[in-house]
Amino acid sequence: MIIRKIYITVLFALLPASIIFSQAPFSRGVNLTNWFQTSGARAIQFTKFTEQDIKNIKSLGCDVIRLPINLHTMTKGSPAYTVDPLLFNFLDSVVTWCEKQNIYLILDNHSFDPSGSTTSGIEDILTKIWVQVAEHFKSGSEYILYEILNEPNGISTSSWGAIQGRVITAIRLHDIRHTIVVGGSGFNTYTELKNLPVYTDTKLLYTFHFYDPFVFTHQGATWVTPSMAPLTGVPYPYNSSAMPACPASLKGSWIESGLNSYSSQGNAAYIRQLIDNAVNFRDSRHVNIFCGEFGVYIQNSQNTDRCTWYSAVRNYLNEKNIPWTIWDYKGGFGIFTKGSPSVFEHDVNTRMIDSLGLTIPAQTPYVMKADSTGFMIYSDYIFAGIEDESTSSGSIDYYAEAMPSNGKYCISWNGFAPYNKIGFDFVPDKDLSRLVSGNYAIDFMVRGDSPGIKFDIRFIDTKTAVAGDHPWRMRSVIDATDALWDRKWHHVRIPLSLFTEHGSWDVDTWYSPQGKFDWTKIDNFEISTEYSEIIGHQVWFDNICISDLDTAVVRVTGPLGIEKLHSYGSIKISATPNPVVDHTMISFTIETEHKVKAEIFTLSGSLVRNLCEESFSPGKNNVEWDCRAENGTMVLPGMYLCRLQVAGLSGITRIMVTR
Repeated sequence: MIIRKIYITVLFALLPASIIFSQAPFSRGVNLTNWFQTSGARAIQFTKFTEQDIKNIKSLGCDVIRLPINLHTMTKGSPAYTVDPLLFNFLDSVVTWCEKQNIYLILDNHSFDPSGSTTSGIEDILTKIWVQVAEHFKSGSEYILYEILNEPNGISTSSWGAIQGRVITAIRLHDIRHTIVVGGSGFNTYTELKNLPVYTDTKLLYTFHFYDPFVFTHQGATWVTPSMAPLTGVPYPYNSSAMPACPASLKGSWIESGLNSYSSQGNAAYIRQLIDNAVNFRDSRHVNIFCGEFGVYIQNSQNTDRCTWYSAVRNYLNEKNIPWTIWDYKGGFGIFTKGSPSVFEHDVNTRMIDSLGLTIPAQTPYVMKADSTGFMIYSDYIFAGIEDESTSSGSIDYYAEAMPSNGKYCISWNGFAPYNKIGFDFVPDKDLSRLVSGNYAIDFMVRGDSPGIKFDIRFIDTKTAVAGDHPWRMRSVIDATDALWDRKWHHVRIPLSLFTEHGSWDVDTWYSPQGKFDWTKIDNFEISTEYSEIIGHQVWFDNICISDLDTAVVRVTGPLGIEKLHSYGSIKISATPNPVVDHTMISFTIETEHKVKAEIFTLSGSLVRNLCEESFSPGKNNVEWDCRAENGTMVLPGMYLCRLQVAGLSGITRIMVTR
């Protein structure tokens, strides 16, 4: 046995690193940022990304997604730090999407403040939260990984490493299956890996981040100290004739020192030298490593130079067999063309994708077309293609479960100040001109907690480059003539043609109406607290849509007088998954054998598909819809109604189709 051990040790030492170390089961991917990085689970816009985005990422040739989560804000806080169940509901869907595409998912605890230090007190929070996460996912997919904490800083790696080790132990009391991602202090720098303690756990992945040379990758960044906003034009690789002068506001700072050193650092050899810190750590410890973040801020960098840097970093990571995820997918470091709506079919920065060695997706020019049918803005979720652009000093809960008009959730809003708003940003912008002339209306359910409530609803057009143009408003005032504010749901429907021009607030200046509002270039729909009458009250909203007929007939039921959609009948039905990309299963239960008719309609009542008209056995049954119309073509993204009719009774559920 002793001879055998010696032989194996010698053989192990002689093998090249690429053979010795079993790396992570993935190779390349993206950080899916600004999704779960919110103040709480109820502020997450879940439909900001959909299953189709996971498919798109897969089509690039990626096999891993790192999902930053402000995990600490997803709890009820001290002392138990109980995770909001809504977060797990969302994560379960994301895990399912990734499983279907064979993509690994790193649950990255992104709860850190770059301006503050990580303290020893974080151990209690980390332990309590990760125990819950591990318990939830312990029997889950092999595609899940846990990252304990992103970029700890202001604490020594030896102190942080001890805390991290105890969190690993706590996780392993509940979950011994899933890989845990760990890293050093100093914002997960590669130079701190060597200062980590030797962990005995065999299912660890050691992470580091790479943003060097920093004066190139972060030129234009406002979140660093001092602000690098005035720094622009730093080339890569270094070119003496193209180097900018150090801005006056940065003289004497570490940024000026970085610029002075850039002649020796702005090259591929320097990049390789720095990454070798991580390589040497891997080779000496015989562990797996992973570059969890690298990237160049788009704002002030030249695209050609940016792509050259990505190519240099990617090539060396690949050469050293180091898996990676870029920072980020959509965002300031993303894969989309600067200033574009970031639509996958039209706006991908193909040169950057090529520099990363990924598969370039087919691209077509974007042509705005006038909307010809109505669409949902909110019903249980903000709909795909619409982004949350709210500003409020109070609480906006998009998943309020207390007495929604229908479905599972409604919007609850309270604690707001004057001129706060719930904002829905159309991405890309919309042309609503045909809907205005076609007598379409904004349609929603609303209730308020006491008399006197008054607020604006408004559309805002796109500010163009034309001199004198501004983001003009069209508004309608909602008050007691529209709803009684008696805590009951009321149906409000305002034809778009009845909105009146209101002017513009642009760069701290008010502009009176000038007849320049443009329905062909709509940027936002907003609900705004323009009046003092609403302050101190609470309002709820549900089923916000634009439609060409009154789809929300209401009736009063129950002792509380809560109004419900009439379309929800006596047969309870549901669709899973929902939202859906390409197929969903519609479930219902009947007590005796009956003929069941199942149909799909648009919100305007047009028949899309007759799914079936046949007998079903007693008990729970399912009918599948493949998101196709009667002629076999895939339906467009949007909201649809599924109606079941059984022995004179009916039931309706909404199905949201995304792409």
